[in-house]
Amino acid sequence: MRKDEKTQIIESLAAQLKETPNFYLADISGLNAEKTALLRRTCFEKEIKLVVVKNTLLRKAIELNGNEEAALLFPILAGPSAVMFTEAANAPAKLIKEFGKQHGKPVLKGAYVQECAYLGENQLDALVSIKSREELIGDIIGLLQAPARNVISALEANAGGKLAGLVKTLSEKE
Repeated sequence: MRKDEKTQIIESLAAQLKETPNFYLADISGLNAEKTALLRRTCFEKEIKLVVVKNTLLRKAIELNGNEEAALLFPILAGPSAVMFTEAANAPAKLIKEFGKQHGKPVLKGAYVQECAYLGENQLDALVSIKSREELIGDIIGLLQAPARNVISALEANAGGKLAGLVKTLSEKE
């Protein structure tokens, strides 16, 4: 590979790293062509971009962006590496876990998710449990609605005697 081709790949990877906030590093070596095609298809369906890159080029792209936290992944950049770029923080972790149970690979090497580096396969369960932005918004909305629902249900359940007595007492105080 010529130097200008390498430079172009590094710049492309650096742009992808800036554009996509989360990425996972996985080992997919040992998968045959059929299983690799199935993995790529599954990634496409889940809106995950799967790219196999040379470790030195990925290292240079991370250095080009100047991201110190992502630089913590340098020790795991050995052997075959596939990079999974994603918007959803936990989608690749779920994919790696499900696909790995059935086919033995991919194996998580590390990840950079929500501005934190995760090293090693033992981090997979922690990455699966990370909630996506949409899930967090849903939880917050549920928490905000809970007190209002409790008041409304209490008023509806005891609407007969207590509500009338409360209104009568308030009107007598005036």
